[in-house]
Amino acid sequence: MDYILTLLIFLPFVGALLAIGIRENLKAYGIIISLLELCLAFGLWFAFDNNVKGYQFVNAFPLVANFGVSYLVGIDGISLFLVVLSALISFLGFIYLNEKFELKKLVISLLCLEGIMIGVFCALDMILFYVFWELSLVPMLYIIGAWGSGSRIYAAVKFFLYTFLGSLIMLVGILFLAYYYFNISGIWTFSLLDWYEFGAIPKDIQMWLFVAFFCGLAVKVPMFPFHTWLPYAHGQAPTIGSVILAAVLLKMGTYGFVRFSLPLFPDASVALLMPVAILALIMVVYGAMVAFAQEDMKQVIAYSSISHMGVIMIGIFALNVEGIVGSVFFMLSHGIISGALFMLVGVIYERRHTKLMSEFGGLARVMPNYAVIFGIMMMASAGLPLTMGFVGEFLSLLGFFEISPIMTGIAGLSIIAGAIYLLHLYRKSFYGELQNPKNQKLKDLDFRELSALLPLVMIVIWLGVYPKPVLEPINKGVENMFEVLYLHIDLEETREFFKLDILENHLEKEGE
Repeated sequence: MDYILTLLIFLPFVGALLAIGIRENLKAYGIIISLLELCLAFGLWFAFDNNVKGYQFVNAFPLVANFGVSYLVGIDGISLFLVVLSALISFLGFIYLNEKFELKKLVISLLCLEGIMIGVFCALDMILFYVFWELSLVPMLYIIGAWGSGSRIYAAVKFFLYTFLGSLIMLVGILFLAYYYFNISGIWTFSLLDWYEFGAIPKDIQMWLFVAFFCGLAVKVPMFPFHTWLPYAHGQAPTIGSVILAAVLLKMGTYGFVRFSLPLFPDASVALLMPVAILALIMVVYGAMVAFAQEDMKQVIAYSSISHMGVIMIGIFALNVEGIVGSVFFMLSHGIISGALFMLVGVIYERRHTKLMSEFGGLARVMPNYAVIFGIMMMASAGLPLTMGFVGEFLSLLGFFEISPIMTGIAGLSIIAGAIYLLHLYRKSFYGELQNPKNQKLKDLDFRELSALLPLVMIVIWLGVYPKPVLEPINKGVENMFEVLYLHIDLEETREFFKLDILENHLEKEGE
């Protein structure tokens, strides 16, 4: 198990390299490689020790020793399930994959993307993290541009430019932070573990660094007003591209806020709490309103995704254990639910080559299994209790209630609006008379589609009823993050702010 993370990161790359020489059964090959990856990810979960403080399965060796750049990977409770999510969605994506595509190039792209995503969540060296972060653009750019529809080139280029330009500003922040710590310690290091050990940064420097990181992370989330690339990307991307984009790639941004911005820049996080929370609240309200106005099923899910990512950001900037634990759990639940919904939209698009709700009606009569699974995932997305969507949403808003009951109430009302537009979509597409003759002979879900969707349904219900196996490791990881945060507070007023949390009592108990 010592090198399991390295194996998880590089197995897909090796698989992609070997795929170059394979001519037949490429889908089966992709399923086998991603299944091996998923087994490793589950093995990682079972071997993870909730009682161990700090990072586990750490691998390290120098790359550019003179400048402190190293291959350094490790996970805690925060990143563990994002690794599992990446492996799960990749595996089910390969099962769902329609063989009408030019499979060799697509399989190679998907395998490379899987290794890159896992690398992002495991990297503890900032240069290594940034390399994986930027590399994630290349396969997704190719997937959208080569296999998308309509204005796919425009959507792919817009996706690339937005995320690449924001990331360049974040790179400036990374380099400046390394230079700042060099002046303090006398050594070059890009190790996040070293940065966590260093003392507090003055608040004025924290503010600039927070903004630099914000530019890169907010575009990836995507936060308002940097969100405009996402509806285009989802609208033109093939189904598999939309699934991975919504389920995993967007989580890189929210993960970055939890991993970097909060623990390293706590004074700036407190100072900018309300501006960021207001932008997140705009995401929630705006996403819900625009989703209700859409006629395209895929665009409804895309804007719904923006709205739910706003709830995740609200939970993160609650700056307490409940809110951040809820937001990390919500990253996982949103990934599973949104991934399933995009698959479901892809199912009907493959049969009718349209996603307009006006083209449907009465689908439940001819596709009952499809209607049941769509209904379960829709209600999970709306936050129905006893589904996975409720747990993270509730904890995120509960955490932010301590900051602003009014803003939490507005966010809660917008979630009710989310239930309204999802029910509107369901009523218009699945109920009523089956008037369109093109829909009368539609086939229900086949074995391939059921094999990809049923595991997601079971996970949504299982972790909605019994979320403890996931919440416990996440809670431990968040508590450890708060201890790092506490070391980087520069101002007494920030320290007073965090006394509202259970952190101080937790630290006192550990000291005793």
